[in-house]
Amino acid sequence: MRALLALTAGSLALTAVLPAAAAEAGTAQLPPVNPAALRQAISGLPNQQVVSALIDVSGSGGSWRGASGTADLATGRPAGADARFRIGSVTKVFTATVVLQLVAEHRVALDGTVQHYLPGLLPADFPPITVAELLNHTSGLPGGTAGDGEGDPALFIAERFGHPTPEQVVASMAGQPMSFAPGTEQQYNGENYYLLGLLVEKVTGHSYADEVSRRILRPLRLHDTTVPAATDYRIQGPHLHGYLTVNQGSQPVDVTEQSPYPWAEGGMISSTADLSTLLTALLDGRLLPAAEQRDLTTVPDVPYLGTSQCQLGNPGRACFGMGLMGVTIDGVTLWGKTGSRPGYTDGVFATADLQRVLAYAFTPTDENAAYFGFITGIADAALR
Repeated sequence: MRALLALTAGSLALTAVLPAAAAEAGTAQLPPVNPAALRQAISGLPNQQVVSALIDVSGSGGSWRGASGTADLATGRPAGADARFRIGSVTKVFTATVVLQLVAEHRVALDGTVQHYLPGLLPADFPPITVAELLNHTSGLPGGTAGDGEGDPALFIAERFGHPTPEQVVASMAGQPMSFAPGTEQQYNGENYYLLGLLVEKVTGHSYADEVSRRILRPLRLHDTTVPAATDYRIQGPHLHGYLTVNQGSQPVDVTEQSPYPWAEGGMISSTADLSTLLTALLDGRLLPAAEQRDLTTVPDVPYLGTSQCQLGNPGRACFGMGLMGVTIDGVTLWGKTGSRPGYTDGVFATADLQRVLAYAFTPTDENAAYFGFITGIADAALR
């Protein structure tokens, strides 16, 4: 998603990790969790740029949960640490997990092609693209043109209830050239995960929502997490309201109600506690066998195309594995994912040994603004 592109590798003042099995490396002993530092990192809300923020830190070094700001500007209700929010592209972690479970069950092959599993879906002139290349963003697919105006606040406000289907999103790639030969470079692309969602449904014969619920939500008891239908515009239960400001100085518009049409690419709703539980279960082996768990964090040794991500520390090289991205902050390597939808930004990261797990969310009023300093403050507070 467009807003996410400005927030991933650069958002935490990060250094891209080296390729392959970087998750195998041990983590030096981290200090105990510092509640005062975490509380300070999200203090002073709401302000003109951020309405509310949540932090959930856990692991062997201790735990802390907190909230700051206002959940609903209309009522003045304060943000609660258990509030739900739109997680955007963190949805991809759920999608990758289901696909890798199907790989472990020998129902999907990483070297199997989209054209084999979903015949006729991609344009006939596209080269063979493997499941692995979808998972780690080395497919070379072009970006689609279907959407809801994300990136243009006024357009999004007007079109936020539009809901193109996954098939329509994929079809919108037609007539565009491939970005590169599959497997030769890496470029973050949400279209990869629409295809993976369709793959899950084709292979299992069940809906994507049903497979996520059966394989992840129910086993982990993620009661705050849902895969809403494209026409289910509300967030059920206690939640953060999302806002967008159209022009500088204007009153923010409530965009909490919007279509979650991004689906397997970015349509889910969750909480910081549930995201922490998910990543912990992924890294401690509860959800995937060892081989597929390694796939999550195996970064291909290829260039990264573009300058929006994977540019720090090892400039221009890949930083995404098959579901998680690797980043290094002050010498500490973390694995996780960031996400955003208009009105919402979030992320979940952890050290491979689970000394520290960090989930955060906040509600920015300008999806095109740089929130690097704010997220850097959260990251630094979580590790100091």
